[in-house]
Amino acid sequence: MPELKELSALDLAALVASRVCHDIISPVGAITNGLEVLDEEGSEDMREFAMDLIRKSARQASAKLQFARLAFGAAGSAGAEIDLGDAQVVATGFMENEKSDLVWEVQRHLMPKNFVKLLLNLILIANQCVPRGGEIKVEMEGEPSAPSFLLTAKGLNPRIPLGMKETLSGEEPERIDAHSVQPIYALLLARESGMKLDIDKDEDLVKITASMKI
Repeated sequence: MPELKELSALDLAALVASRVCHDIISPVGAITNGLEVLDEEGSEDMREFAMDLIRKSARQASAKLQFARLAFGAAGSAGAEIDLGDAQVVATGFMENEKSDLVWEVQRHLMPKNFVKLLLNLILIANQCVPRGGEIKVEMEGEPSAPSFLLTAKGLNPRIPLGMKETLSGEEPERIDAHSVQPIYALLLARESGMKLDIDKDEDLVKITASMKI
């Protein structure tokens, strides 16, 4: 595939916004469905079912939005730092609604925001590698100013999504849309941070690494 062409700021913003909206449509739609049940049903059992659905979906939507705010948002001014403890909280909240368990083995530091945003985006990629569920472990080496990240995704029949390896190496995907923009965004964050991304599959797990370019 050819090398990834530069996206305009407007196109990138539109695609990322579409991706975020896509992620929260489902829980927001479920809240709407629950409210409709409350309006129409007189059964106490159905009302309790509807309230449980609304509570669960509201928590899920909140977790997704908090994660997206840190992973895709500005999160402070240029050059700002983010507490990795905050990143752990939003990542844990997000993964509570997914099939895989998150094992966070990164010490708490203040870290330049693009490194933190990249780490959260790598969690999204790792989650795609175990669609049937499993365990995602997050590790870091080096100083907060020049870190190396290692994520391992282990589960039943782990896989590298089609085209993911090529995209993370800088090649242009067949289509650039709301689905494919997330790994592209991760690549742009890595480039901005002076890092190189790799993704490889062993027998029972997928490894994702982000390391400083030498």
